[in-house]
Amino acid sequence: MVRKVMKAGAIEFLTKPFQKQELLHAVEQAFHQDRARRREDSIVSAIEARISSLTDREREVMAMVTAGLLNKQIAAELNLSEITVKIHRRRVMDGMQARSLAEFVKMCERAKFPSWIAPA
Repeated sequence: MVRKVMKAGAIEFLTKPFQKQELLHAVEQAFHQDRARRREDSIVSAIEARISSLTDREREVMAMVTAGLLNKQIAAELNLSEITVKIHRRRVMDGMQARSLAEFVKMCERAKFPSWIAPA
């Protein structure tokens, strides 16, 4: 029974009789987990809003960047010049408010933004 309720999302399982302190601790733990979840949801929502503000082409470039493609490879795949890819890439970084490529990739992972997959 304990395993079943824990899988269903219970924070704690108290057996009777329990001490007031055990109950207070369980409630405090639940509040802490809820605050953390809300904070994460807020961050992900902000990242998703940034992603949705990008153009389709910028999102396409973004997917290729997160897949690890170089500017030269992205340019060849999209039939663009490298300079155009660099401009799109800069706009993506600015639009996502990312200070580095590592921060940018972490944002994409947090928002579960799909990376580009090479056509077969």
